[in-house]
Amino acid sequence: MLENLSRIQRIGLEGRLDEQETYWADQRRLDTWLQLHRECEAKYEQVYGRRRTMPKADWKGLFKADPTDWLLAEGAPWVRYRTLVDLLDRPLDDPEVTAARQAMQEHPAMQELVAEAAGWPGYPLKRHNDAKHPLHKLAILADFGLQADDPGMDKVIAAVMAHQSTEGAFQTLTQVPKAYGGSGQAAWTWMLCDAPTILYALLSFGLREHEAMQRAIEHVISFIRDNGWPCAVSPDLGKFRGPGRKADPCPYVNLIVLKALAQVPELQDSPAAHTGAEMLLGHWERQAGRKIYMFGIGTDFRKLKYPFIWYDILHVTDVLSGFPFARQDPRLREMAEVILSKQDDRGCFTPQSVWRASKGWEFGQKKAPSPWITLLALRMIKRLSV
Repeated sequence: MLENLSRIQRIGLEGRLDEQETYWADQRRLDTWLQLHRECEAKYEQVYGRRRTMPKADWKGLFKADPTDWLLAEGAPWVRYRTLVDLLDRPLDDPEVTAARQAMQEHPAMQELVAEAAGWPGYPLKRHNDAKHPLHKLAILADFGLQADDPGMDKVIAAVMAHQSTEGAFQTLTQVPKAYGGSGQAAWTWMLCDAPTILYALLSFGLREHEAMQRAIEHVISFIRDNGWPCAVSPDLGKFRGPGRKADPCPYVNLIVLKALAQVPELQDSPAAHTGAEMLLGHWERQAGRKIYMFGIGTDFRKLKYPFIWYDILHVTDVLSGFPFARQDPRLREMAEVILSKQDDRGCFTPQSVWRASKGWEFGQKKAPSPWITLLALRMIKRLSV
């Protein structure tokens, strides 16, 4: 600690942060540190008969400062709403909560987002990390906390639910090029790398009891294997499937399926949820071993980024922390500690990577702390303390 402070005095805080980022960019060094950390965790459990935990009352002590007041003062209405509900545990009928919800519904950016989602399907989906596609606008609306009875949401939900396959999965207008085994024509179909995102959004909007949701949930759970969910697509796509080994699970599919299942309390401790979570946690644990094609865990994975469009550390920890059984897993705690290391002196977090489609949003830049990303980090750490 004294050495660290001395170094900051010599080269300044920014210089020290740059130095540390370069130091930990060495994957071999980071893997060695993580292995040592795991051994320390195992030794602690051996000696004390339990894993280290984060006492609920102390979770804010893990931050250099408490940014809650800043979130309430500087955050957009959706930041204030989720801060009041998720961090401060205010009831939904609390006057400040209802005021934040109304401000969120009336905000021009939110109304534009709802209008874009109501234009479903927008245009044919050609790649699943297309940040401009309405598929991801649905997820953002769900993340912010909109509900089925909010203004304009009836049109969104009607447009999306109009296309459900006979198997049960919700469909997206998709165009698979001939070079990848598709027809090259746009068609309504489903893949396990898009249908669960639609399911997550609809469940989050409050439609859990709808019969169509039950069919979609049963369908997606039916694909679980011993090592998690694989890449799977609609039968009408023939022999097409995603890249990588056929026997491997798909980390992204496991992530978004778990995100959907977390919205259903009775499924949060289900065998399928445990299997999917173990796939993600094991992927982190074995990051120095055999890679899963397209899903290495390196520098890019560790960058803080929103919206949750692809596979990265904030997305993974946000989803896994939604499952009570996973919250004290040392592998999830390791990921949480990586995120904690990125806070500034005010306990705030700055985006480290952005989607171009997010330009104009406060999380669409890399120069200043983001209230929304800060909220996500605080909420995740709070969950781990329960």
